[in-house]
Amino acid sequence: MSRFVSFRTHDVRFPTSRLLDGSDAMNPDPDYSAAYLVLGTDAGDGLEGHGFAFTIGRGNEVQAAAINSLAGHVLGFDVETTLAEMGTFARSLVDDSQLRWLGPEKGVMHMAISAVVNALWDLRAKRAGLPLWDLLSRLTPEQIADLVDYRYLDDALTREQAVEILHRAEPGRAARREELLRSGYPAYTTTPGWLGYTDEKMARLAEEAVAQGFGQIKLKVGGDLTDDIRRMRLARETVGPDIRIAIDANQRWGVGEAITWITALAPWDPWWVEEPTSPDEILGHATIRREVAPIRIATGEHVQNRVVFKQMLQAGSLDVVQIDAARVAGVNENIAIMLLAAAFGVPVCPHAGGVGLCELVQHLAMFDLIAVSGTTDDRTIEYVDHLHEHFLSPVVVEKGRYLAPLDPGFSAQMRPQTLQDYAFPDGAIWRAEAPAMSSDPRRSFP
Repeated sequence: MSRFVSFRTHDVRFPTSRLLDGSDAMNPDPDYSAAYLVLGTDAGDGLEGHGFAFTIGRGNEVQAAAINSLAGHVLGFDVETTLAEMGTFARSLVDDSQLRWLGPEKGVMHMAISAVVNALWDLRAKRAGLPLWDLLSRLTPEQIADLVDYRYLDDALTREQAVEILHRAEPGRAARREELLRSGYPAYTTTPGWLGYTDEKMARLAEEAVAQGFGQIKLKVGGDLTDDIRRMRLARETVGPDIRIAIDANQRWGVGEAITWITALAPWDPWWVEEPTSPDEILGHATIRREVAPIRIATGEHVQNRVVFKQMLQAGSLDVVQIDAARVAGVNENIAIMLLAAAFGVPVCPHAGGVGLCELVQHLAMFDLIAVSGTTDDRTIEYVDHLHEHFLSPVVVEKGRYLAPLDPGFSAQMRPQTLQDYAFPDGAIWRAEAPAMSSDPRRSFP
């Protein structure tokens, strides 16, 4: 029997705002960051669980503090029992009678729970000697169904319906696993599309993306309609008629404005429009979807929990469900969302990019392929080509496809040197940045 004996958090930030990597209409100067957690045990096997919540800079210290507040739910507990009963454990975090007041099931505390739950899954997969996608895909339909909290969902998805969905996907699991290992999973890239890039840089990166085998790219929009029309026209001229171009407004518009803007961009055939308005605007998304059809509507990276996803699906608000590995309460709640999407026949195309989100979400999409949906039709994982070098098991994308990770775990573990150098505000990188940025009153430097 072993116990959890350490719970270490780190405020890790990357100065991505220098080159406007990650810039969009709502977030013009992001410094991609991770409130990072390492769980240690006294098992003597040297294995640790790694998880994190993704932010874009200021406030990352608040997210780290929220994660740290959950230490009492882990330290001293039996490792084997906790890992064996992940459905029960995840519900115990979400149901904490006092922490629920800070949500419930949304915001900083919910993301903190995600970091803890994901770190535990990372540890469980490492102990099993399997990548997480493979570990989850080997569970029985009943075991998978037991990971889900059906409270608030049972008017759309019951445990019995979940088990039925999972049993339908059982035939062909082994064949899909082999095909995944052979061919990987379809990817699209946002690398050309950041709003702060010049037209020349966007066109060059779009051309490179097509040459690298990507069948879909994504552009950020919503800053200025005239600029968006010019950029969309240039992108279409660059990639040709057969490459899909998704666009992402990052919640910039109101409902009427979204309809007007999307209609203006329609001549260049956007494949989907992502986050056209507030992620809480369930009926607004439905109105936009109805008015701009057949252009697809996609949302999810900021949808705060499974309940909002359920209502969006019930209201006919979405053509594409975009899960995020670190926004909701971790692996368990994402499984619930994937099952809801399967029940409504809506494809799941995960949001990624950021810090480590590509590394995490590939596992969820590959699990969905093998054990839930059984298909990659109209499904693709977002890919952004930066910051992967900071992870021990970085994603590998070849010819526009994610190759299935083989290292045990959830691919969440950062390199020790990264945790040191990019620690905020005392790491070497931030010490070097301080003189140039000290004039910005929003930044906190010693």
